[in-house]
Amino acid sequence: MKNYTREDIVKLVEEEDVEFIRLQFTDMLGNLKNIAVTANQLNKALENRCVFDGSSIDGFAGIEESDMYLHPDLSTLEIFPWRPQQGKVARMICDIYRPDGTPFEGDPRLVLRRALREAQDMGYTFEVGPECEFFLFDTDENAMPTTQTHEQAGYFDLGPLDGGENARREIVMTLEDMGLIMEASHHEAAPAQHEIDFRYDEALTAADNIMTFKLAVRTIAKRHGLHATFMPKPKYGVNGSGMHINMSLHRNGRNIFEDQKDANGLSREAYYFIGGIMKHIKGMAAVTNQLVNSYKRLVPGYAAPVYIAWSTTNRSPLIRIPADRGGNTRIELRSPDSAANPYLTLAVCLKAGLDGIVNRIEPPESVDCNIYTMSDAERKARKIESLPGTLIEAVEELKKDSFILDVLGKHVAERYIAAKEKEWQRYRAQVSEWEIQEYLYRY
Repeated sequence: MKNYTREDIVKLVEEEDVEFIRLQFTDMLGNLKNIAVTANQLNKALENRCVFDGSSIDGFAGIEESDMYLHPDLSTLEIFPWRPQQGKVARMICDIYRPDGTPFEGDPRLVLRRALREAQDMGYTFEVGPECEFFLFDTDENAMPTTQTHEQAGYFDLGPLDGGENARREIVMTLEDMGLIMEASHHEAAPAQHEIDFRYDEALTAADNIMTFKLAVRTIAKRHGLHATFMPKPKYGVNGSGMHINMSLHRNGRNIFEDQKDANGLSREAYYFIGGIMKHIKGMAAVTNQLVNSYKRLVPGYAAPVYIAWSTTNRSPLIRIPADRGGNTRIELRSPDSAANPYLTLAVCLKAGLDGIVNRIEPPESVDCNIYTMSDAERKARKIESLPGTLIEAVEELKKDSFILDVLGKHVAERYIAAKEKEWQRYRAQVSEWEIQEYLYRY
């Protein structure tokens, strides 16, 4: 994290010939928004005097209380490497405030800040390493996105099979120019599917980085004549795009999930954290998997979790404990997808885990065999439940989980549920191509 002062920002903008500053924030549904100001308006921005109409943003204010103020987080200043070298463009990520100077409760960044404050009060820092997957598809003659690709590469393939290799390399280099540290990048299992992993970081920084990452991926892809999408399941018959989240809690610089005396190398806090997530995962699903399309990914056979279980040895359950132990001990939640709002997702993950620690919620026994090959009777005997199968099921589970509703806060929870119910109703009213093919002739 960069500890810029206002004076540092003014000096850097002048020295680097920055002409435009984008003041960015994220709406309730995880879409990045911004207002651009010129360099001569920088002092106004730094004095938190930039206003926007909150009634026009999903999940924000009603028209009768629409004025919102942008408070830039000075540590997030970055110059976009893909913009001109003269008259450069920079950005700062902002928190949202009401006119009376109070933080706006509908700001997703505030939801995560609240959760992190509780962890801090307990002596913890929450560190996160996301694994973001996405597709790079061809565009048509009008530069409009398609779901077509000319490549047939698979997991860990390289060029010339990997047709997105050059774009992916430029994405990584661009992000590193912006101060992000990338740990790995590779082709994923499906044709045109890719993954780039970030270095572990404090959760608020990680959420900011995810939003920066999405913007950079889309921007660089377009320069290569490709369309980048974080849609969870853009094509039938291939794997969807997940956003596995690796998590650990630290106290005084030590990873508290580690315990060398335990058979699995896990501390009691780690087990309780797993127990808390498993207790609340159904209520969390509408946040971690927020689209109708998200549930097309969460089906058997496509490397995405369906069943609520955990394991240290196999990849079919919801929660996996990667093999690396000691200071790198972590819990990997495999259900979230790349379309999730990272601020809300990390907030519910952290708070569910903390609930497990506070209330000593023991997880069930680990499931170290392939759950997909079990019969229904075997799963029932081991009390292995399933994730919600549709968005509306997930919304109903969210409504029942008062703890997760409290994490989101009344303002976000009410608007989020209303938006998702409306999305489901729009989906239900559609007639799909599958229905036409299946029924038109037969009936």
